[in-house]
Amino acid sequence: MSEIMENEVLSLPLLPLRGLNVFPGMLLTFDVERPASVAALGAAVKRNSLIFLSAQKDISIDAPGEEDIYRIGTVCRIRQQLRQPRASVCRVMVEGLYRAEALEMTTEGKYYTARVANLPDKAERVRAERKEALVRNCLTLFSDYLHLNPDMMNEQLLNVISNPDLGFVISYIAQNVRFSVENKQKLLEELYPSRRLAMLGKMLTREIEILNIEKELNEATQEEVNRSQREYYLREELKLIQSELGGESEGDELDTYRAKIGALPVSDEIRERLLKEVSKLQKQPFGSSEAAVIRGYLDTCLEIPWGIRSKETIDIDKARRVLENDHFGLEKVKERILEYLAVRQLTPEVKGGLICLVGPPGTGKTSIAMSIARATGRKCVRISLGGVHDEAEIRGHRKTYIGAMPGRIISGIIQAKTCNPLMVLDEIDKLGSDYRGDPSAALLEALDGEQNGSFRDNFLEIPFDLSGVFFITTANTTDTIPRALLDRMEVIEMSSYTDEEKLQIAKRHLIPKQRKKHGLKAAQLRFDDAAIRAVISRYTRESGVRVLEREIASICRKAAFAIAQGEAKSVFVRADGLEELLGTRKFIDDELRARDEIGLVRGLAYTAVGGEVLDVECAVMEGSGRIELTGNLGDVMKESARAAVTCLRSRAESLGIDPDFYKNKDIHIHFPEGAIPKDGPSAGVTVVTALASALTGRAVRRDVAMTGE
Repeated sequence: MSEIMENEVLSLPLLPLRGLNVFPGMLLTFDVERPASVAALGAAVKRNSLIFLSAQKDISIDAPGEEDIYRIGTVCRIRQQLRQPRASVCRVMVEGLYRAEALEMTTEGKYYTARVANLPDKAERVRAERKEALVRNCLTLFSDYLHLNPDMMNEQLLNVISNPDLGFVISYIAQNVRFSVENKQKLLEELYPSRRLAMLGKMLTREIEILNIEKELNEATQEEVNRSQREYYLREELKLIQSELGGESEGDELDTYRAKIGALPVSDEIRERLLKEVSKLQKQPFGSSEAAVIRGYLDTCLEIPWGIRSKETIDIDKARRVLENDHFGLEKVKERILEYLAVRQLTPEVKGGLICLVGPPGTGKTSIAMSIARATGRKCVRISLGGVHDEAEIRGHRKTYIGAMPGRIISGIIQAKTCNPLMVLDEIDKLGSDYRGDPSAALLEALDGEQNGSFRDNFLEIPFDLSGVFFITTANTTDTIPRALLDRMEVIEMSSYTDEEKLQIAKRHLIPKQRKKHGLKAAQLRFDDAAIRAVISRYTRESGVRVLEREIASICRKAAFAIAQGEAKSVFVRADGLEELLGTRKFIDDELRARDEIGLVRGLAYTAVGGEVLDVECAVMEGSGRIELTGNLGDVMKESARAAVTCLRSRAESLGIDPDFYKNKDIHIHFPEGAIPKDGPSAGVTVVTALASALTGRAVRRDVAMTGE
């Protein structure tokens, strides 16, 4: 609407609404059935498609009078009109334009006509900080409401956050939350924005409390139903035991086994093997240990989800959204998963897949595997292989042993209740081996796409098809993974997070997670970007974000304590206040030396958390040619130091060094931080430079670092 039209008094058809309110800026679709309302709608369409919508005070009144209609409503434009199969019903879509007050209502034929005037928001003196706090509180409450209401989607929260218009935010929330007509009318009639925000916050709080109570009631009801079902099953089992003790239902048990086996979608070979076990059970005396073993075997075989496959969701856009929402960075991993889904979309019969995620601790290997399961719609099973030494843990025990059970892979299939889950084999590089066998060798068959179509577990002794399973393994390093096993996997390297990536992960995931865990709202605990960067650089030195999350949790605990004690209503974390929250900084960044020095060179080293600067110090003294190496060095670095001496001897004349220095000089090469072991093949050039500097008396530039042989 133009400004001229909003400021003038209009004469518009009036349509009373039953159980509905329309807010400015909102689209609403509803059915019109009453003759007076249909007539008002038709008159508006013939004029300029403008109509005045206001709620009835009592929805039970079919023909409301002037006193039964609220004076304040919304001027709307009719966007779409659709006649239903019954001629008396009309479906209409309207767009709220602005709030207005009916100055006068008159009857015009079958319907009311109202003279309406615009009711804009009133100016108010409210601090910007208070208004911002009210907005954030409403957005936080709306987010909580969305999480509790399964009928609404998180995209609705994004629609609100992305719109800077305060009036739109209030209207959108009020239109989409199940408030009563009276409460919505109060919001519509309030002309001061800050009061409207405060009122909206109170209403949202009440709705959230109601939803929580509904959730508790539903859970209690479900628990009662489950308890009743459990009691029913126990009673039936008791009847079965009693009948077995009486020797009456053994035949029924065998018939049940035969019926279940006959219904399995398995090959004739497997069915015959299971029926053979039933025949053996029939010959055993009731209560014998052999009968118990056979029953356990048959029950396990029948628990396996033969032919049951979960429906895989091949939606690449959804998968991309899931991966982007759950993890920041990791572009190579995401790209490989999306490529896999694209292949599945084009070739549904393709086999499961096998990926090995390799990276330092805390970089999200296991969590992204869980996200992949959500993105693909598969059931997820996690199997930890750290410290597993027994081959039977993977392939299962022979059923003749006491307490025999299937291996972890078949147990995972039973747990997933589907034969095509996503199976995460965690810490595959931590497998061991001893006199009981090599678990990594047992994995060769399971992870080989050419062989796992007929995987044989020692307990089952019948083939099971693992080709539909999507295996994802995780490891910190490939050095300890056997070559034959590594050759079967597609390795995706996950490097350490950069400080900027850690900042984004903290803002998007860690801080909201810890706020929720400690019962804090977004307005109660806020972080400055500089503070997060300071936590990363001063209090953590890691490849992933686990320590960072612990430090953030520590800050959340202190903030929760301060708020609970009434010492503060909210906490804003700044970089200069971190020592009060986390204590003295744990790490100090390396600084450039004040001047160039003789015999002191900076080298470059690689650690699990990234690159490091490593000083090399060299001192030359009169002596007998002795070479001293200190600093907790490995054999490779010691050899690099000796090779450096030989290199200088071969070039002594061109460098202006005494050719007999190795006879009349004692050389001491030291790598600082002696408590930390150091080894590797890239220190040669650094040692040569330090030694040449010490022998020639020439200083080395302090702003140069080097690596290589």
